[in-house]
Amino acid sequence: MAITSANQLELLQTAEAVAREKMIDPDLVIQAMEDSLARAAKSRYGSEMDIRVSIDRKTGRATFTRVRTVVADEELENYQAQLTVDQAKQYKSDPQIGDEIVDEVPPVDLGRIAAQSAKQVILQRVREAERDRQFEEFKDRKGTIINGVVKREEYGNIIVDVGRGEAILRRNEKIGRESYRPNDRIRAYVKDVRREARGPQIFLSRTDPQFMAELFKMEVPEIYDGIIEIKAVARDPGSRAKIAVISHDNSIDPVGACVGMRGSRVQAVVGELQGEKIDIIPWNPDQATFLVNALQPAEVSKVVVDEDAGKIEVVVPDEQLSLAIGRRGQNVRLASQLTGLDIDILTEAEESARRQAEFAERTKLFVDALDLDEFFAQLLVSEGFTNLEEVAYVDVDELLAIEGVDEDTAHELQARARDHIEAENNRAIAAAKELGVEQSLFDFEGLTPQMIEALAKDDVKTLEDFATCADWELAGGWTTVEGKRVKDEGILEKFGMSLEDAQNLIMHARVQLGWVDPSELEPAEEETEEADEE
Repeated sequence: MAITSANQLELLQTAEAVAREKMIDPDLVIQAMEDSLARAAKSRYGSEMDIRVSIDRKTGRATFTRVRTVVADEELENYQAQLTVDQAKQYKSDPQIGDEIVDEVPPVDLGRIAAQSAKQVILQRVREAERDRQFEEFKDRKGTIINGVVKREEYGNIIVDVGRGEAILRRNEKIGRESYRPNDRIRAYVKDVRREARGPQIFLSRTDPQFMAELFKMEVPEIYDGIIEIKAVARDPGSRAKIAVISHDNSIDPVGACVGMRGSRVQAVVGELQGEKIDIIPWNPDQATFLVNALQPAEVSKVVVDEDAGKIEVVVPDEQLSLAIGRRGQNVRLASQLTGLDIDILTEAEESARRQAEFAERTKLFVDALDLDEFFAQLLVSEGFTNLEEVAYVDVDELLAIEGVDEDTAHELQARARDHIEAENNRAIAAAKELGVEQSLFDFEGLTPQMIEALAKDDVKTLEDFATCADWELAGGWTTVEGKRVKDEGILEKFGMSLEDAQNLIMHARVQLGWVDPSELEPAEEETEEADEE
C-alpha cells in the first residue's frame, strides 16, 4: 500500500470518520497515523534511523524525513541517526553540535505485515485517546447523580450505559433485592472514577448515604441554593434512613422544606429509594440536643456525656426502650452513625439500679478501707467522693465543708486513706514481682502498681511487652461481629484508662526503648496543645 495522490485525501477522510465515531480530536487520529507510518518506515529503512512522518492537514500528503543529530567526532555511535560536524557541512554551511539535519526520504511501500502493524498502532492510539476523553469527562462527575440505561448483568453486577462510557453497579451497592433488566433506566450515585489500564472505571452506588443527600438536593431547591445544609446522613439501605439538616435562614424551617407540601418532596426521594423510610432531623450544635433529636421517634429522659471516656449514655422511659433501640438495633445504630457517638441506652429503672449499685459499692469501699461506719461512708459518697485518692489528696477545706467533720476528723480521714493506698501499692508491687515483672516496667512513668499487677496477670511483664500492646488492648473498645457490637475488655479499662491515654503511654514506651524518634511525637503534641487552647 503506497501512499499515492489517489489515497492522500482518503487519509484525512478516514481520520475525520474515526474521530467523529469515537468523539475525539481528529488531530489525535492523524498523529497516530504519523506514528504508525514512521514505525513502518523504520522497518523498511532500518530501526536505527530516526524516521519521522508529517501528514499535511489540508492535502493529506505524507512527508517522510530522516533526522540526524550533529555530534562530536568521539561521540559518534549511530551512523544512521548521527553525523560529525565535517559530514554535516555537506547539508549546512556552519553546523554546530546539537543541530538536527533533516532530509526527505522516499515514501515507503507498505507491505501486508507493515500495513497491519500500522493499523494496530492507529487503533491503540485511538483507544488511548478515547479512554482519556472518557476519564476527563467523568472524573468531575464523581459525587453526583447520573442517569443511565442497563446493558447487561454480570455475576450480579449491573453494567450501565451512561452515554459516552460504561459504568458498573456492584451487587453490594444495590438496594435490597432490587433487580434490573436490559434497557431499564437507572439512576445512581457516581461513587468513584478510576484511571486503570483497561480504561476508566466508573463505579456507581445506590446504597451510599450521599446518594440520598444528592436526591434531596435535586428535590429541595433550598438545599441546592445553600439555604438549607445537610449536615449528616445515615442509612440502612432499603429500610430506613436519618438525615440531619440545618437552615441558614431563620424564616425557613429545614424539616418542613425537606418534607414539602403534603410530603411531596420526601416522597419523591422515598420512591427512588424503594420505599426507604426517612427521618428528617434538625441538626443542633449541642451534642446532647442533637442526640435526642436523632433518636426520634423515641422520647429521651436524660443524656449523660462522659467526655473523658468518649461515651454517651441515654436514659429512656421503660416503655420507650424498644422504640429507642429499634428493630434489630436499627434506630440506635443509625443515630450513632448520624451523630458519630458511641451510644449506650438504659431505661430509667436500669439507670436507677446502676446508681444504687455504684453508691453501695463506693460506700463499702470507704467502710472497709477507712474503717468508717456505714452512715459516715454514705455521707462521703453523697458529697461526691468516688475513690480513696480523692479523699487522701483533696484540699482539707473540701472535707471540712461536710457537715459534722472537724479539722481533726479531716486529717484522720486523709491519713487513713493514704495509709491504705500505700499498703495496696506495696501489696501490688509484691504481687507483680512474684509474677515476674521486670524493673523496666516499674521504672516507667504513668503506670500505678495496681496497673502493673493487672498487666502482669495478662503476661505483660517487661517494657518491651508493654510497647507492643495495642491501645484497645489496654483501654478496651468495641468490635462489630456479624452486625452486632461486641465489647472488648481492656487490661487497664477498670482504672479509667482512655484510648488517648493508652496511645500516649505506648508511644512513650517505644520512644524510651529507641523504637521511635522523639521528633515524630512533636507535631501530635503541638496539635493537642492547640486544641486545648481552643
